Amino acid sequence: MTDLLYSEEEEALRAAVRDLLTDLCDAPGVIARTESDRPHDPELWKALSDGMGLAGLLVPEAQGGQGATHREVAVVVEELGRAVAPVPYLTSAVVATETLLACGSDEAAELLTALASGRTIGALAVALSAGPGAPNKSVRHEGGALHGELTGIADAVAADVLLVPSEDGGLYAVDADADGVTVTPQVSLDLTRPVATVTLDGAPARLLTPNAAPAVRRALRAGAGLLASEQLGLADWCLTETVRYLKERKQFNRPVGGFQALKHRLAQVWLEAVNLRAAARNAADALSTGEDPDVAVAVAQAYAAQVAVHAAEEAVQLHAGIGMTWEHPVHLYLKRAKADSIAYGTAGAHRETLAGLVDLQAP
Repeated sequence: MTDLLYSEEEEALRAAVRDLLTDLCDAPGVIARTESDRPHDPELWKALSDGMGLAGLLVPEAQGGQGATHREVAVVVEELGRAVAPVPYLTSAVVATETLLACGSDEAAELLTALASGRTIGALAVALSAGPGAPNKSVRHEGGALHGELTGIADAVAADVLLVPSEDGGLYAVDADADGVTVTPQVSLDLTRPVATVTLDGAPARLLTPNAAPAVRRALRAGAGLLASEQLGLADWCLTETVRYLKERKQFNRPVGGFQALKHRLAQVWLEAVNLRAAARNAADALSTGEDPDVAVAVAQAYAAQVAVHAAEEAVQLHAGIGMTWEHPVHLYLKRAKADSIAYGTAGAHRETLAGLVDLQAP
């Protein structure tokens, strides 16, 4: 039977990442960054990737990575979710990396080594809302160049290289600063994970694989499965901070947290978070072992969105007046939770997928 508890190594990794985030990713800094024209934090990304080697966790050691599993990545993603860290970790170190791992070409192997170092950031040019197996928009390939427009591409503004599916069935690498490439930021609810429109007008492209579909599907499945760990981190922070605040806040000369109605609400959030931890850990474990990952990911994502959103909504309400202010970070968590609820497929889409996988017919 699989042990879903965190190992000693995973707990040590968590402690190291949390210490780093405590030093480099405080709430006022994240809020200030969302108000600037540079939503990503290059110093934090350098510390995570160059300093700790976390960008290459999924990359084999022979290609310059750490050769770790999705379980270790899940711990990192959980901590990044707890801090709503404005870094392209899920999009580059997970989704783009998984895409390249499935390609098998020399060009992909070279890019993989670059992504593992963290000095190159990759983004799969598929809308953030697309789930594994869902149809995705592609562009036209003509004479070694790509033409077309793709919208809702997460972290494209930070990317050095874009992995672009084409109508001819292939997957191509495009340098973000090449001629014919325009990345235009879109209005995004979650300011810590911005989306953009990518316009390609004769952009030079390098073939990564002639068969993009399995690589894209694998990448989106990993993205959806590990997103559940991010949603767990979000929910856990919201619960912990709300409990702490209600112990300090007094009304009628007693802590607000002492009122039974609020205890019941917090107990419900705690119960949901515990269940989400089980589902998220199971998804990460299934991705790492390859044992029925489709079912595990669908189960986790069928449940995760409602838990993260509920925890964030309760945090806003129970922080009362300060929860409604821009200065308090809880709004960052609510926006991330809402954006995550449609990322890599909605809960409804994952339930439909799950029904098909376990042969459960609709009534």
